Amino acid sequence: MTAYILNLITLISINAVLAITLNFIMGYAGIFSMAHAIFFGVGAYTAAYFALHFSSSFFLAVPVAMVVAAVLSLVLALPALRVRGEYFVAASLGLQVLGVTIFAEWKSFTGGLGGVIGIPPVELFGFVVVDPAYFVLLSVGCLMMVLLITNVLLRSSFGRNLKAIRDSESASHAFGKNVAVIKTLSVMISSALAAIAGALYAFYLGFINVESFTLDTSVLLMAMVIIGGTGTLLGPVVGTVLLMLLPSLFSYMWFLPSSEIGAIQQIAYGAAMVLLMIFRPGGIVGPWGGKGKAQ
Repeated sequence: MTAYILNLITLISINAVLAITLNFIMGYAGIFSMAHAIFFGVGAYTAAYFALHFSSSFFLAVPVAMVVAAVLSLVLALPALRVRGEYFVAASLGLQVLGVTIFAEWKSFTGGLGGVIGIPPVELFGFVVVDPAYFVLLSVGCLMMVLLITNVLLRSSFGRNLKAIRDSESASHAFGKNVAVIKTLSVMISSALAAIAGALYAFYLGFINVESFTLDTSVLLMAMVIIGGTGTLLGPVVGTVLLMLLPSLFSYMWFLPSSEIGAIQQIAYGAAMVLLMIFRPGGIVGPWGGKGKAQ
C-alpha cells in the first residue's frame, strides 16, 4: 500500500508540472495547444539519451532536456504568431500527430515502438535516487520549483504582458507591446518547464515509449487545466489531483466490471467537464461565474 501511494504521489507531481506549464500558455497567453505531450516526450527522450550515453546527473540531464525542448518549441511558436483560436488548435494538433510519428519512427533515438529501456536512475549531488520515497521528494520538489518560477513570472511585467495579450492582442499591439516576442518566449518557457516533467518520468520508470506522449495525454492535460481552473496558479494542480485519483477510486468499486472501468472513467471525465462548464465555467479554483481568466 505504501508503494502504491508513493507511486501515485510521484505521478501526480509529474502530471501537475505538465498541467501548470500548459496553463502558462493556455490560461495566461490564450494559446490553446494540443501538442503539449510532444514536449513532455522531448524532455523524456532527451534526458534518457543523455543519461544512457553521458551522465544521469539531474543537474546535467534536465537542463539539456529543457534546452532541447525550448528550441524545438519554436516549431509551435511560429504558428502561434500567425494564427489564433481554433486555427492554432488545428496547427498544434498537426504538430502532435507529426511528433508522435517521429517518436515512433526515429528508432536510433527513441527506440521506436519498443521504446527506450535500461534508463539509469537519476543522480542528485552524487547520490543515486533509487528509493521511491526519495524520488517522491525529488518530484514534489520539482513541482514546488515550477510553481515558484511560474508565480514569479506571472507577477513580473512579462506576466502582465501575457495577460494583456490574452485579453486583447490588438490592444497590446496598440500599446507598443512586442506580441511576437512575448508569445514566442511564453511557448519556449512552457515547453522547457514541461521537459522537467519528461525527464522525471524517464528517470522514474527507467523505460519510456511513444504511448505516453500521444494525443490522449495532451487532451488529459488540457482537461486537468480546464477542470482545475485556467488562468489560476493552483487550478491545474487541483485538476491533476482529481483526475489522477478518479481511476484509483474506480478500481476500488468492486461492483464495477473490471473490463468496463476504462470506459466508465472516460464517461466520468466527460460528465465532469460538462457539469463544470455549466455550473463552474471558471473551473474548481476559478471565480464563480468567471471564464477562467483569473488575474
